[in-house]
Amino acid sequence: MTSAVPESPRFTGTDRYIATEDLKLAVNAALTLQRPLLIKGEPGTGKTMLAEEVAAALNRPLLQWHIKSTTKAHQGLYEYDAVSRLRDSQLGEEKVRDIRNYIVKGQLWHAFESPEPTVVLIDEIDKADIEFPNDLLRELDRMEFYVYETRETVQAKHRPLIIITSNNEKDLPDAFLRRCFFHYIRFPDPDTMRDIVAVHYPNIKSDILSAALNTFFALRDAPGLKKKPSTSEFLDWLGLLVAHDVKADQIRAIDDGLPLMAGALLKNEQDLTLLERLAAMSRAGRRI
Repeated sequence: MTSAVPESPRFTGTDRYIATEDLKLAVNAALTLQRPLLIKGEPGTGKTMLAEEVAAALNRPLLQWHIKSTTKAHQGLYEYDAVSRLRDSQLGEEKVRDIRNYIVKGQLWHAFESPEPTVVLIDEIDKADIEFPNDLLRELDRMEFYVYETRETVQAKHRPLIIITSNNEKDLPDAFLRRCFFHYIRFPDPDTMRDIVAVHYPNIKSDILSAALNTFFALRDAPGLKKKPSTSEFLDWLGLLVAHDVKADQIRAIDDGLPLMAGALLKNEQDLTLLERLAAMSRAGRRI
């Protein structure tokens, strides 16, 4: 059985992570309701980092489960290593007598048996097959699961805060969504982006930042981009500008439709070609 929590902890943000008021509200709602928090948003908007900062702010251990296309739900609970047991039996190893030696605990098992409440990150759940979320429903609801090989039930000592991220690449089952508190991280506006930059580059010159922000948001507004640059890519680009001591006028002077060191922002040739064509059309229009 899960232990009673006298009072829900509160997430108020951290010095390293700029959390909007609605995001703080979402985290605290998940804590109060004791429901998984499902976070969606563009890649690079800080979904994974949120779990790290929530764990740090609440002083809880963080357990991370990064999902791949081949990941199965039971791997978060445990895996039975039958191959190793067969090999050891052929070698005459004594430990084959105890099947527990071949049970590999998953991150949810570690969270369930932790002596203190944890934060569990299930990262990029939409990479797995469509049945993956539903396969976790019973365990996440009841906070317990059955180990068939050892015929034991593992019950959570404390209900962890489960943060699930999705890049919105595929729809998640309705039954799963009903059991989550949902929050979509909107892309930061220029003022919020300034606050984010202040965390990473507190001493950046105001004219450099203004020129970079104007160029970045103009780039995101360009019609037809296959992949808009993200917050993390903007920070990488800004780091390059600072490292190379680029001046504000150089940032504003876009060459052939592309910003300086565009490879930090644009990640495919279609977008590079598109911007070059848009710039060429703009120059042709001015000549008429």
